[in-house]
Amino acid sequence: MGDVLRSPLLERHGFRHAFNLRSGGVSAEPFSSFNLGRAVGDDAESVLENHKRFAAAVGYPDGALYEVSQVHGCELRVADGEVAPQELRQREADALLAPPGGRAIGVRVADCVPVLFGDPESGTVAAVHAGWRGTVRGVLEQAVAQLEERGIGTGALQAAIFPHIRSCCFEVGEDVAAELHAAAPEADAVDRDRDKPHVNLTAVVVAKLQRLGLASSQIDDVAGCTRCEPERFYSYRREGKRSGRHLAAIVSR
Repeated sequence: MGDVLRSPLLERHGFRHAFNLRSGGVSAEPFSSFNLGRAVGDDAESVLENHKRFAAAVGYPDGALYEVSQVHGCELRVADGEVAPQELRQREADALLAPPGGRAIGVRVADCVPVLFGDPESGTVAAVHAGWRGTVRGVLEQAVAQLEERGIGTGALQAAIFPHIRSCCFEVGEDVAAELHAAAPEADAVDRDRDKPHVNLTAVVVAKLQRLGLASSQIDDVAGCTRCEPERFYSYRREGKRSGRHLAAIVSR
């Protein structure tokens, strides 16, 4: 069983979920060892074994995880059983929703912000790939809107933010800094005290979630910077195209 992180908040509400660490898998360098990305150049059999270990760690049948082809946008797909996991994986989106029934959904990251939602009352869950582009384009708002369309308000909704590139390492140009500031000016997330702007993506995501109606007690930030902790995390910014991928996954009840 691979090494994973969990959110105490989601655990407290009974949701099976996990975010994999870099350790605990079988992939060889440069993907050592728990890479869950299928299209990064890793050995296919190693990735399959890693997925088997991750499925066991989260608690869903191997091969039953619903994913999508992520494009840094704001579209959401619903994993309702009408489309097989292998088919849904070919469709573009950056968020998934699973209604009650025990289906597992997940998003892949290697610096972007993964956010998992769980509604304790209905058992509905959502998984969001919130890179800076998707965050600006409204992927979080789309996920919450889709939940609300199903009668799920933000009053009981729980959200967990998992490791991603933090402000210590997220150096950007002025254009990106301006877009992120405009997306959540209340977050005061842009640091211009260095040679180039650094942005606190966590603060932007939290500000957006709070604007959508979640209280701070409904948001759990699971610590970790993917860029500056190479022994624990993959990072596209640090390793480039040969970077492995993490998965943040959750199972509906």
